Amino acid sequence: MNEITVVHRSGDAFAVLVRGHVVCVDQPFALGGTDDGPTPVELFVASLAACAAYHGRRHLRDRGIPADGLEVRGRFVMNAGTRPHVARIDLSVRPPHGLSQTGAAGLRDAIDRCTVHNSLLDLPHITVDVDTAAGAPVI
Repeated sequence: MNEITVVHRSGDAFAVLVRGHVVCVDQPFALGGTDDGPTPVELFVASLAACAAYHGRRHLRDRGIPADGLEVRGRFVMNAGTRPHVARIDLSVRPPHGLSQTGAAGLRDAIDRCTVHNSLLDLPHITVDVDTAAGAPVI
């Protein structure tokens, strides 16, 4: 099983440790954070957009088409009800210049099959275990 560790830094800021990389997450100033990085929700949407771009680029590469100019933008809407969640994500893809309509359809199909997108369609089983023995004493 792959592992990612999230460590509290200060206030609402956390360090996300991934294979030797560090990504900082925080909340914006308006929500009481210090805006040291994207919010976890922004990172979630960014992971979808980045995965889409990766799969799009691989599709283009496999067909000998340069990916210069490929861009994926993610926009999202929150549902702030009793269980806040991302209610909608729109991805907008700017293909490389000169890509044909047939090429654009293939690019879209490749992007639709990205791993993060698949994980949202076939939801993973999530477990949460609070290990009080490993942390600070419980008060």
